[in-house]
Amino acid sequence: MREITFMEATREVLAAAMEADPTIFVVGEGIGVRGGNFATTLGLFERFGPERLRDTPIAERGFVGMCCGAAMTGTRPVVDFMFLDFILDAMGELINQISKIQYMSSGRLKMPILLRGCIGIGHAAATHHSGSYYPIFTHIPGFRVVVPSNAYDAKGLFATAIRCDDPVLFLEHKSIIFNKGPVPEEDYTIPFGQARIARDGTDCTVVAIGSMVGKTLDACGQLAAEGVSVELIDPRTVAPLDMETILASVHKTGRLLVVDETFQPCGIGAEIAAQVVDRGFDDLDAPIRRLNGAHAPTPYSPTLESAIVPNPQSIAQSIRDLLAE
Repeated sequence: MREITFMEATREVLAAAMEADPTIFVVGEGIGVRGGNFATTLGLFERFGPERLRDTPIAERGFVGMCCGAAMTGTRPVVDFMFLDFILDAMGELINQISKIQYMSSGRLKMPILLRGCIGIGHAAATHHSGSYYPIFTHIPGFRVVVPSNAYDAKGLFATAIRCDDPVLFLEHKSIIFNKGPVPEEDYTIPFGQARIARDGTDCTVVAIGSMVGKTLDACGQLAAEGVSVELIDPRTVAPLDMETILASVHKTGRLLVVDETFQPCGIGAEIAAQVVDRGFDDLDAPIRRLNGAHAPTPYSPTLESAIVPNPQSIAQSIRDLLAE
């Protein structure tokens, strides 16, 4: 099978969808001739022109509101935020309009809007360009929230997202978007709410999100040499969240660690832990543990930046500590 990058995989889906459906258009800063800050639309301006690849000023609330109205009329806007931190300027439109319009219209209006942006810490991007924020949007009813970890999943999940009649946040960690992986040429979709078992194991369950999946796989390699068998689950989407796969794994292993780069308080790990305690308490042989990035603004210094994010060594040690409980 051919190998392409995460970003090439999503761009392939976007190009094919725009070719097939003239109602799809993209708005964002620098997504026209330049092809996007992260090459999200590279080469598409030449194919589809300025009407469907619409460069915008720095006015997130304005163009998100515009796309909300456009989606209500039957088009399928794709909003490219570059860095997801910029989405915060449009929170009023997102929470009070986009997430609620299907409910407010008793289902008469659909909201097929795809909101994509790079997330995460890395490359000395500092605190205004390193946020993830997906726990916030998972909290709000109405959104689908997608956090792929590899190129294969990125293509399948993006194909589902661009066909979806609900608002979708498609969040791409900037440290992995140029990683290559095997991706079929043919069209395929991956359903929302279907986790992937990235590694089978028997001693403990680790749920890792986004870029943490690759780092946890590295940690699992270290631990395998010590005779430790880790089952690794990649949720793929956090709204909806596939708790059935997580619960089945915990039933098998008896231990759970959640690894997530985002802040720990009120995070996805807390939600997973609460549901496991509520629905699978008798399966637990040890307390549930969480490993997160530091609860602090992201520093600019590369040395400090790397110190606040979980890495394979800290993940492996957290697993050892869990097994010692």
